[in-house]
Amino acid sequence: MQDGSALRSISRSKMGYALLICPMDRRHFLVTIPSLAAARALLAADGQGPSRIGLCSFSCHQQWKAVGKEGVEVKFNDAASFYHYTRELGADGVQTSLRSTAPVVAKTIRALVEESGGYYEGDLRLPKLESDLAAFESEVRLAREAGATVARAVFTGGRRYEIFKTADEFRAFQDNAAKTLTWIEPILQKHRLKVAFENHKDHRIAELIALMHGISSEWIGVLVDTGNNIALLEDPDAVVAALAPFALSVHLKDMAVQPHEDGFLLSEVIPGTGMLNLPELIATLKKANPAIVFNLEMATRDPLLVPCLRDDYYATFPTDYRTRWLEAAMERVRANPPRAAVPAVTGKTAAVVIREEEANNRAGLDWMRERGF
Repeated sequence: MQDGSALRSISRSKMGYALLICPMDRRHFLVTIPSLAAARALLAADGQGPSRIGLCSFSCHQQWKAVGKEGVEVKFNDAASFYHYTRELGADGVQTSLRSTAPVVAKTIRALVEESGGYYEGDLRLPKLESDLAAFESEVRLAREAGATVARAVFTGGRRYEIFKTADEFRAFQDNAAKTLTWIEPILQKHRLKVAFENHKDHRIAELIALMHGISSEWIGVLVDTGNNIALLEDPDAVVAALAPFALSVHLKDMAVQPHEDGFLLSEVIPGTGMLNLPELIATLKKANPAIVFNLEMATRDPLLVPCLRDDYYATFPTDYRTRWLEAAMERVRANPPRAAVPAVTGKTAAVVIREEEANNRAGLDWMRERGF
């Protein structure tokens, strides 16, 4: 830059990481942007400096739902435009599915990531039958071609206490989950893609860890969602501490709770405004995996009912679960009233909801940046 401005670059020495002030013109600055981003990623991987932060698809699910709807303006409609959108919000990258089986889409994402120095984490659908493995392998291959080294997956898209009605149903689900891991592990190893399974309001801490120990593979680990297991009455600090050794990725969220006659209401809220000690949780996860990426999941929606005061909620849990866990969970609810109004979408137009969703995501990314995470 001819006006005497300077650009910081990073070099490593025996003394650590030194900051060098290097004058350069605009052409060299533009050429160097990807290199600086790569250097930042290197620092993050070594546990130095801020981590890479981004957005997962569900953080923008209101806008995704509006894609293709007449009369609703959206700012993205595919994986590439979603990546552009999140970068404009200030994210380093995304965790999302490619939403296409066309190789050109994977190549486009990889080019965008390499050009901008960002990151891409995949989002995979698990095979339901062995006959689905060929399609699963194709998804894995495309995710790798798009530049992913980690991808998210879930054992079920629903909530345990809503989709399973008996203990036998849940045990069958667990058995199938273990079987699925044995099916996919050779494929993941072959293509060198790690898959992080989210604690998705389905497995308790011990159940998910048992699955991890059962497969015992470097290619299979956990996507730690910092808030989900509150819905299973587990303490969020204990959840993160227990799952951190298996962590390959993160859905970072803050949570608010409110009493309800059937249990309590659970809401994602802007980081720093909820009940979670996010700095401590982030430190725990970074210590366990210095290279881990934090994907913000600030879901803008109505509060979710956790009906833990109803008998049917406990259908899939051990017989003593209510006695052992309910009172402590409800005490956390009583001790942590919301500090501000929680997100809600009922009665609002799609345009208003999308605008609020974007504002929430901006606020969440800003909160992380301002604190140097």
